[in-house]
Amino acid sequence: MAGEPFDKRSGFIWYDGAMVPWSDAKVHVLTHGLHYGSCVFEGERAYGGEIFKLEQHTARLKESARLLEFEIPFSEAEINAACREILKVQKLTDAYLRPVAWRGSEMMGVSAQANTIHLAIAAWEWPSYFDPAQRLKGIRIDMAKYRRPDPMTAPSTSKAAGLYMICTISKHAAERAGFADALMLDWRGRVAECTGANVFFVKDGVIHTPDADAFLNGITRQTVIELAKRRGYQVIERAIMPEELESFDECFITGTAAEVTPVSEIAGRHYQPGPVTRTLMEDYMAEVQPKKQAA
Repeated sequence: MAGEPFDKRSGFIWYDGAMVPWSDAKVHVLTHGLHYGSCVFEGERAYGGEIFKLEQHTARLKESARLLEFEIPFSEAEINAACREILKVQKLTDAYLRPVAWRGSEMMGVSAQANTIHLAIAAWEWPSYFDPAQRLKGIRIDMAKYRRPDPMTAPSTSKAAGLYMICTISKHAAERAGFADALMLDWRGRVAECTGANVFFVKDGVIHTPDADAFLNGITRQTVIELAKRRGYQVIERAIMPEELESFDECFITGTAAEVTPVSEIAGRHYQPGPVTRTLMEDYMAEVQPKKQAA
């Protein structure tokens, strides 16, 4: 999305325990996280001044780092407090937050066991991930060339920066072709996810979604499954093959940035944003709003 460059914005970023002016929150060009992908992050969203499912995001951040075999030098309670603090310092109520942790620059090479682990947290205003007018009609998705890797070749349950390289390539290719995003298969040829969101399908009122065994089991994905079950919808998590795509009635994607977004097309296969999708869009937006305390 076009806009002010992220390195030119104003305010502060929480950086290794201190509030640092936005323009001074820098890393060296020889940092290990840049060269070798030893970096993990989270995407979080605040609504009405409260960060939705903050504790789950922080727990996943710590687990992602553990899977990359480094320990973030702050407790989950300290990270939660820092996220809330930066939101207040930036004077934001509806915002996107990006905690990111990485290996520093003491050692340059594949092995970097002595490198300092850094943590930074930024927060900024965040508009709709997709064009608002297009989002209500359903976005168009292409098929990606690259596939999600076998979990035996990469830590697929970690929200690791390096795992998004093929997502960027795939999304750029889709946008050049006039689509909003791309659907990725896994290494077995099964439907997996989009470049930054999980995917759901609806057929005869039943919700189907791929097993999260080769990609991130998104926090929004988990929330939507819970909301669907509250409504009495049947949710089936299973292997979905690409030849099934034409058989579904509705399709939508979920993610912290995307929230619940209807899909109108996947590479020539068309869907009508229907009652299940609309209901879950409304239920999700109600769920993320801060709960008022009873008097």
